Amino acid sequence: MSEIAIQVEHLSKQFRIGANAFQKTFRETVSDMMLAPARRLRSAMRGQGSQAATKEFWALRDVSFDVKQGEVVGIIGHNGAGKSTLLKVLSRITEPTTGSALIRGRVGTLLEVGTGFHPDLTGRENMYLNGAILGMSRAEINRKFDEIVAFAEVEQFIDTMVKHYSSGMYLRLAFAVAAHLEPEILIVDEVLAVGDAQFQKKCLGKMGEVAQNGRTVLFVSHNMAAIRSLCQRVVWLNQGTVLKDGPSAAIVNEYLMQTVTSSSSRVDLREATRHYDYGKRFKINDLTFNHGEPILHGEVLNVSFNYESYADVYGVSFGYGFSSLEGTRLMTVDSDLNAPRYQVKRGQHGQLTSTLDTLNLQPGIYLLDVGVRSGDGSALDYLPGCAQVEILPGPTTPASMSRLDYAGNVRLGGQWQWPETAQEDRD
Repeated sequence: MSEIAIQVEHLSKQFRIGANAFQKTFRETVSDMMLAPARRLRSAMRGQGSQAATKEFWALRDVSFDVKQGEVVGIIGHNGAGKSTLLKVLSRITEPTTGSALIRGRVGTLLEVGTGFHPDLTGRENMYLNGAILGMSRAEINRKFDEIVAFAEVEQFIDTMVKHYSSGMYLRLAFAVAAHLEPEILIVDEVLAVGDAQFQKKCLGKMGEVAQNGRTVLFVSHNMAAIRSLCQRVVWLNQGTVLKDGPSAAIVNEYLMQTVTSSSSRVDLREATRHYDYGKRFKINDLTFNHGEPILHGEVLNVSFNYESYADVYGVSFGYGFSSLEGTRLMTVDSDLNAPRYQVKRGQHGQLTSTLDTLNLQPGIYLLDVGVRSGDGSALDYLPGCAQVEILPGPTTPASMSRLDYAGNVRLGGQWQWPETAQEDRD
């Protein structure tokens, strides 16, 4: 399909930041006109109203790319890269400073929770309002009504004003309307940032269905697994410009390799919230993966634990695991399987290392669970879901491997090495 659905040419957007960077509303203008002369004089003497304090900021600078009809394109980049500004320009929410953005087709957008919803209208009324904005007839909306409500799971509240909705309800209905009213172009900005795991899965499934029906999708997300799964192509924005544009797998892999910093492979647990009495007798202070380097599928995994003991503890064993974002444990590495237990005296601290010869957990984002227990089986320290960990494709990772199919449950022993100061517990 060669016809162009979105054509962006030399697009730039400038904002002015500072005390008077933005245009005033009508209410603010009227209020200013009624200020007492003395108050206006004081404002002038303090320099209010001066444009000297404002600065120019280019959120987008000379951005150009085309999107063909039926193409699914991901937009990636750090916070502040210009992704949301680009989508707002394409959605006609804001005007470009220079350049042009040509859209061919009816556009459905979900840029923020409830964008386009009127808070004083009910869910039902907002559905018809949004449909009308999209150019849908009442008959078309009626035909999709039950499907939208069922997807959003708001049947009980469909005649309640949306200002009384929770953020999750707001999001579910807004996404359902945007995705079901058959726009020719669907623009979605970080829909996976809000909502529970089940709803996120539904969103991904619906977006995949939209794409399979030949409609154009522009998808902004920080979830690289979702980008790889849904998008054929990725545009990588950096500081308002297009840094890369190409096949999703190649661009996402390059993005992850360049943006995963040492801090993402180090987890500081000193101030982490602990429940019950965890961490009072024995505490894991931090852990580091691969000496601060990225974690790669199919490669060696090294994990270093820094610990400190506040009491004499015996029969100590460590473990860590990776769980899906839904909380299902997929893999556990436990020193109990092939390493002796140790005793640690009060006031001692050290570093325990664990080595896994091959990390067979597939690429994706996982929750990290960390724990340590004593010889009687009681937990000394336990931190479930203490961090999100990104496992990247390694040199031997098959290109066809799914990034979203969290399947399997692996339990491995690995190799463990205590510091020389630790004493083996032979009891």
